[in-house]
Amino acid sequence: MSRLAENLTSVKARIAHAAKDAGRDPHSIQLIAVSKTKPVQDVELAIEAGQRDFAENYLQDALAKIESIQQPGIVWHFIGPVQSNKTRNIAENFHWVHTLDRDKIARRLNDQRPDKLPPLNVCLQINLDDENSKSGVKLDQAIQLGYLVQALPNLHLRGLMFIPAPKSNSAARLQTCQRARQLFIKFQHEFPKCDTLSLGMSADLEEAIAAGSTMVRIGTDIFGAREAK
Repeated sequence: MSRLAENLTSVKARIAHAAKDAGRDPHSIQLIAVSKTKPVQDVELAIEAGQRDFAENYLQDALAKIESIQQPGIVWHFIGPVQSNKTRNIAENFHWVHTLDRDKIARRLNDQRPDKLPPLNVCLQINLDDENSKSGVKLDQAIQLGYLVQALPNLHLRGLMFIPAPKSNSAARLQTCQRARQLFIKFQHEFPKCDTLSLGMSADLEEAIAAGSTMVRIGTDIFGAREAK
């Protein structure tokens, strides 16, 4: 077994343990392997170990991997900022976008999604801590954007995505994740069919699952430290 496969097994065990502690079914939590900056060979090793969902945020690197890996059943998630000049390639090559935060981008993704493909799954990014360095919107803006997305035939509104500011201890991380969960519940009041809370990374996986995350995005603990970009 490769080191990467061992890492995947360890992360899955963490998810299962955290789910058990929270009284949840581990199968209700989807693992997304964040492969950004990593070579295609690492993605192939993860696929050999059974991983199927991968997240990227550098478009050109992602497109090269998608082109190289033609295996059926692989699901690609875009988790980087979506700029206007990226929307066509994203709409044509990805299954999910987690970082939608503008009307203009929603319309472009919808218009550029090929008819032969199913609707693009989208999560709206919430800037939970009002950080200037991060994209995202406040909840009221997300609700307005949600109604637009809901009306676009080539997009499928799935839920919300959060990147909380780092916290130094577990109690603080849990409190932050619980805030995200409460915003998601309010969002679901407007959009009851939404089923995805994209929350949790290597450092706060347990707290995110305790708070109710349905999708965790893990990079470092699977692939090792991120390479400089």
